[in-house]
This record gives sequence, structure tokens and C-alpha cells, in this order.
Amino acid sequence: MDERPAAPSASPDDHQQRWGTRLGIILAVAGSAVGLGNFLRFPGNAAENGGGAFMIPYFISFLLLGIPIGWAEWAMGRYGGRKGFHSTPAIMGVWGKGPFARYMGAFGVLVPLVIYFYYVVIESWCLRYAFAYATGGIGVDPGATVAAQVDASRAYFGEVTFSAANGVMAEGGVHASLWFWVVTFALNAWFVFRGLSRGIEKFCLWAMPTMAVCALIVLGRVLTLPPDATNPAGQNVLAGLNFMWNPDFAMLRNPQTWLAASGQIFFSMSVGFGLIINYASYLRKRDDVVLSGLTAGATNGFFEVALGGMITLTASVVFLGLAATQANSGGTFSTGFFALPVVFARMPAGDFFGAVWFFMLFLAAITSSLSMLQPAKAFFAETLGLSNGRATLFTTFICVLGNLFVLWFSKDLVALDTLDFWVGTFLIFVVAGTQIICFSWVTGLQRGLQEAHEGALMRIPRFVGFIMKYVSPVYLLVVFGLFCWLEVPGYVRTITGSDGSPPDKVALYAWGVIVATIILLVTLTAIGARRWRAAGLDLDGRLPAPDDDDEPGGAR
Repeated sequence: MDERPAAPSASPDDHQQRWGTRLGIILAVAGSAVGLGNFLRFPGNAAENGGGAFMIPYFISFLLLGIPIGWAEWAMGRYGGRKGFHSTPAIMGVWGKGPFARYMGAFGVLVPLVIYFYYVVIESWCLRYAFAYATGGIGVDPGATVAAQVDASRAYFGEVTFSAANGVMAEGGVHASLWFWVVTFALNAWFVFRGLSRGIEKFCLWAMPTMAVCALIVLGRVLTLPPDATNPAGQNVLAGLNFMWNPDFAMLRNPQTWLAASGQIFFSMSVGFGLIINYASYLRKRDDVVLSGLTAGATNGFFEVALGGMITLTASVVFLGLAATQANSGGTFSTGFFALPVVFARMPAGDFFGAVWFFMLFLAAITSSLSMLQPAKAFFAETLGLSNGRATLFTTFICVLGNLFVLWFSKDLVALDTLDFWVGTFLIFVVAGTQIICFSWVTGLQRGLQEAHEGALMRIPRFVGFIMKYVSPVYLLVVFGLFCWLEVPGYVRTITGSDGSPPDKVALYAWGVIVATIILLVTLTAIGARRWRAAGLDLDGRLPAPDDDDEPGGAR
């Protein structure tokens, strides 16, 4: 394969960064989306918001936000790559035709980078759980009452996360979970250092099928659970499936249901993260993005709904009952660590299925965390002119600092929750909104669709163009307004200390981390813009991209 770059590049090692196969890029993008949000966050959101009722706004958000904005990101990324850019600020500057969009694009680096600060910590919890189940379990007594099992599960979770107090020291030395974080972080750094085709793509080609096999094993066990005479009436597999698929239409009048559904789509599909833009920037002009984008989105939906939801919700209803499922589920990562160990304790061969389940979660998490490191590495390489090795080292240094902040301020997981809310939820809406406006309005829908259809194996339906230009921005604005009305005030109070309570110092520290990271990224964006302009690159999208049709290679 010819590895020559199609245009002058902002990155010194651009010629070494290409996808090897079309399947590789599809699985890599699907892997970036398939993560803890699919298997932990989705079931919790569905349970808390009415089960089947949640699925209605979920699929509406998938069609009006996830797929249209996802297609826009694929096209934007590929076009930016042909201009020699692979970072979100540079590519947003091209599509937004100026510095405002470029600096807004810095948030497209902030989102994956800051999410990585806590995401890889949760990833290491999955590895520790998998190891514990593979070596004898986590100490939940199968013969105990459900209440006692829940208490034991919560106690083990507190031990793994050391959430009782700040710090990383335990009796007798360093906390055991720290070593699992070291292993997890080292694996992430290694695969990202290896690059796209030799690192991320190869891992995803192996990890995604393995995840599917693991999930199907657990799903098969859940769907074939025999009736338990000790369970009350209505606690069976059919009841679990009914809860997930039979809607309570009264829940649709609750704006929180719609808000949770749209937030779930953004988080689980990696829309608004800046990940898809970065991954697509390594494609050639004639590499398909329309069918590839739809396939990646459908793959994510299959893992989320058919596997994550049907496994977790069904098993929870069978063993814990509907009321307990709703009470113990929510839109947080920790919920799955409380409820599922109780399910495994009451399931025949529970330790085996627990090991399979948490190993699958670890694989899902690492395919996502790799996609968070790659955009940051590309950004640092482009703005500072760093080689692959130095960019990887710089990225890992920043991430180590962020990880240690979350690990140290572990009490009640306040630092993690604060970063997740403001960056992992709030700013995703901002980035996604900026992207769809740049695609549909600044550059223009017709030009955007023309770029998407280059080499496409299918065309974007005409009505989707209307959705991209009008429906998606308006829908996004309404959802963001609801979010600011319903969710933001409570988190603001933790910082300002209103209602007579003092400010939460750890939440303030977390805000300090966010602000410091924003300052770093904006400063580097300004430095990069000067470098790119001096190199003769088209920062503001004034010129057409070079035509690379005559060059062999690309993802096939």
C-alpha cells in the first residue's frame, strides 16, 4: 500500500498513519462507541426512565441526532485529512472557515482527554473485578439474602474504588487497585504508540469479536435461566423482557426521559467527542464514509440494546425484582458494579459468568479509551510538531496527571462525577452543536453532502439532509435547554455552596483541572495555527482539498 500523504501535513508522521482495511476503521469507530456506556449506563438509564418508554426517545435521538451528526463527523474528518489535518481544532477551523470554529474545536480535544482522566480508572476497576471473579469471586455469599448481598457488593465496590477516603494508600502499602490502573494505563499507551493500523486497528479486529462472543455467552445464560420457585410471581425472563420493550407512555411526559435518551446517544455513539473526526481524517477521498458510518452506528446499537440492555435488565428483574432494578439503576457507572454482582451470586456458575462479563467490560472500555488518547496525540503532534513517540509521551504525561487527580480524590467519587457531568455530558452538547452548524450552515449542506458522497457505497437519503440542517440543530438546542434547566443548577450549587452549604472543595479542584486543560488546549491551538499558516496549510477552508484519486492505498 502506498503510504504517501495526500497533501502537506501538519503532523511530522502523517505518512505513517493510515487505516489498513475498511473493516478495521468500522470496528475501530464502533469500538470507540461500544464501551461502558453501553453495558452500564444504558441499562441504568432505561430502568430509571421507564424501560420500554425510554426506548422511544432513545430511537428518536438515534435517528435525529446520532446518525445525522455522526455522518457529518465522518465527512468532516475525511475532508480535513485531505487538507493535512487530523486534529479537531484544525478540521473545525476548515469547516467553520475561521478562528472561532477552530477554538471551539479545542473542546473536541478537551472532551476525550478529560473523559480519559476518569474513564481509564473505571476501566481498571473492570480488570480487577474480572481478575477477582476468575480467582474465586468477590465475597458475595450466594446463600445470603438479597439485602445482605447488595451490602457485600457495595462494600467490595468501595474497596475497589477506595471511595471511603481520599488518597491511594491502604493498610500495609499502596492500594491494590492502583496496580490494576498501572497495567490498564500501560496497555493503552502501548497500543496508541503503535499507531492506527499496527495498534488500534489490530486490537479492535480482535477485541470486538471477542466482546461479542463474551456477551452472547452471558446473554444465552440469562435468557435460559430456569424459573426459581423462591422468586415471587413476575420475577422471570419474560417479565424482564416485557419491562424493556413494553412502554409506559406516561413516562414520555417527563422531560428527564428525553434528556436521558439523548445524552445516552451522545455518550454511547461517541458523537460530539471529536473521535470520529480524528479517525475519519486518516481515510482517502474515495474511502466510503456513509455506509461505514451507518454500520458503526448500527453495531453500537446492537451491543447497547440487544446485548447490554437485555442482559442487565433481564437478569436484574429475574433475581432482584422490578422495584429493586429501578431503585438500584441510574445513569452512573457505579450502579452496574452494585447490582450485577448480586445477580452473579444468585446465578449457577456465577463466578464464571462474572469473569466473562467483566472481562468483556474491560475490552469494551479499552477500545473506547484508545479512541480518547488518539485525538489528543494527533493534536499535540500537529500543534507542537512532535513525532509519534514524543506525542505519545506528551499525551501520556498529561493523562497520568489527570488519572492521579481522580485516583487521589476518590472519596465519594466526587472528582470523577464532576468531570463526567461538565465534560462528559455538558460539553458534548456544545461540541456536537458546533459541528452540525459548521457542516450544515457555515460550509453548507450541499457541499457537506457532496463530500460525504465521494466514494460512498450508499447515498444519504434526501430527507436526512433536511434533518441535518434544521431538525438536528433545533432538537439539540431544545435538549440542551432542558439539560441546563433540570441538571445544571444542582451541580452549580456544589461549586458555589448555595443553600447554606459550603462549596465542595473537590468539585472546585475538578473545575480547576477543567479550566487548566482548556487554557492549555487553547494556547496550543494558537501556537498550532501559526505553525500551520507558516507551512502554507489552508486553515480557514478557503481552497479546495487536493485530489488524491490517483493515489493508491486507503482503507479497502
